[in-house]
Amino acid sequence: MALVALLGTLFLLGGAGSVSAHSAVRETSPGEGTVLKSAPKQVTMTFTEAVGITDDSLRVLSPENRRVNAGDTEHASGRSDMVRVPLDDGLADGTYTVAWRVVSADSHPISGAFTFSIGKPSETTASVSAEPAVNPASGALYDIARYAAYAAVALLIGAATFVLVCRPPSAEPLRGLVRAGWWVLVASTAALLLIRGPYERGTGPSTLLDPELIENTLISRPGWALLARLALLAGAAVFLVRIVPVVRGASETEGSGTEGPELEGPEEEEVRPKPVVLAVGGLLAVGLAGTWAAAEHASAGIQVPLAMTSSVLHLLAMAVWLGGLAALLTTLHRSEALLSAVSVARFSRLAFASVVVLVLTGVYQSWRGLGSWDALFDTSYGQILVAKVCAVVLLLAAAGFSRRWTGRLTDAEEPLRVPVLETVGAHAGAGGGVDSGPAGGNSGRGAGESPSAAAGDGPEEDPENESEAASAPGARRSALRRSVLAEVVVGVVVLVVTTVLTGTQPGRAEIETAAAEETAAAGQRTASTTLIPFDVGTPGGQGKVQIVLEPGRVGENTVEAVIIGPDGGIATVPEIRLSFTLASQKIGPIDAGLTNKGGYWGTSSLNLPIPGTWTMKVTIRTSDIDQVSETRRVKILR
Repeated sequence: MALVALLGTLFLLGGAGSVSAHSAVRETSPGEGTVLKSAPKQVTMTFTEAVGITDDSLRVLSPENRRVNAGDTEHASGRSDMVRVPLDDGLADGTYTVAWRVVSADSHPISGAFTFSIGKPSETTASVSAEPAVNPASGALYDIARYAAYAAVALLIGAATFVLVCRPPSAEPLRGLVRAGWWVLVASTAALLLIRGPYERGTGPSTLLDPELIENTLISRPGWALLARLALLAGAAVFLVRIVPVVRGASETEGSGTEGPELEGPEEEEVRPKPVVLAVGGLLAVGLAGTWAAAEHASAGIQVPLAMTSSVLHLLAMAVWLGGLAALLTTLHRSEALLSAVSVARFSRLAFASVVVLVLTGVYQSWRGLGSWDALFDTSYGQILVAKVCAVVLLLAAAGFSRRWTGRLTDAEEPLRVPVLETVGAHAGAGGGVDSGPAGGNSGRGAGESPSAAAGDGPEEDPENESEAASAPGARRSALRRSVLAEVVVGVVVLVVTTVLTGTQPGRAEIETAAAEETAAAGQRTASTTLIPFDVGTPGGQGKVQIVLEPGRVGENTVEAVIIGPDGGIATVPEIRLSFTLASQKIGPIDAGLTNKGGYWGTSSLNLPIPGTWTMKVTIRTSDIDQVSETRRVKILR
């Protein structure tokens, strides 16, 4: 069942699509669509958080499609969230196109383009690649490897923790889970190292073995994190090999009364791993979780040290809980020896502690991602977060049923031990007559005798009563299996929603971007920019039209309208019509009279007579017979 859950999780996560960027453009200089009186010395872009760059992250193209960069792209003024590129001297008048591509701090590539003009707008033959920021094939492979790594680390840490902390009577059924987790994590990490280059550059899987891309990956922060993960997995392999005798010794000691290697001999039946074993395992688990925190969104933005600590704890709690659930479900279904109520109770306490950590760290990470109550309902991130909270509530409800059945098993602990001791005794007798009684033992009891008969502490039980006593624990265990299975299923749902959430721009960044645009549009603005989504008429075909109104004030205005296709590149359409209406003054509609300028539609003679909030209507004809219209309000200043 655990393997089925793993495969189902990977299928759902793999189909979640490439993650969207967590960084956004805050400001550009020159601004989008601005008309400058003289040529600028450089182009500068500021993002909502730190970004990674390459030498050609910013490309500035002349109206004749000639690159006018005077040097390589670099971070400006030592700021990791600002990039710049110098320009050639003596640039001629006309419209210039800036094509950019960077990697956000949470390791996702983003790209786009904008235009500015010198002197006055002109026609342009600049060609900007219509390729998406991430190649679809490379993006799909990257997603599969990334989420396979998440599932694998949950199995590896969760199953190992279950064995060492909960100490089931037999760890043999869980060895396969631990091995699967380790091998899948190694394979997915190695795959991420190879896929990272094509993923960042937007190239296809054919460039997986490109030496330059591999070198760039190895010297990047995500590359260092992946290399560290492989090194920690090598250490984990040694650790797992060393604790195999510990696990076997524990099982043998519980079954035969002999102490296994590397275990402290307790005074009663139970054997425990030495503290050093738990400490080394804990350090390896923290290190593995840290390789995610160091390369993803926690490493950027506000309160980075606290955010990374929270991210590590969140991932560990998720792994211990969900991976432990898979281990518990596997043990309940596959173990020949019945799982003791004590082991189930230990996992119940461990799961409760994990839930507490998940809630506390989840609240902090939600606050960090949202930044305000408005973002909870006004942004995509907030809305998906609400869905995740609902899924977690369902998961907690399922966990509550498991805890209830765990309590009933604990109350019925003595009857549950009867079949365990009989089974162990029978196997021990077959193996050479070794006594398998409890510590302190009833050595005179045969393998087929019940504990009460051997101890001589009560009258002989009626066979029917014994059957009822044995069936009651069986019913409780069946109920526990069902509730644990429900937890695993809902846990998969939580992972899927979390996948979508990690691929959504945080509400804080979305609000900051909107605020920056509003500030640029107010008071001292030199242009008004409006981005309007529209349906291009194909499945998943959501395009955008960017309309720049310069200066956005009373009098003559210049208009530029650029179509951005579903893939993020600049697209062409047969026709764009634009009109303005001021209903309160019964003015309009005023036709802007846009004409095709080669790459964009525009005019330099739109006259808006009075200030106010105008209704702007744009009609985009996508084919000979198809068109779509959208309206937006735009404020015209004095």
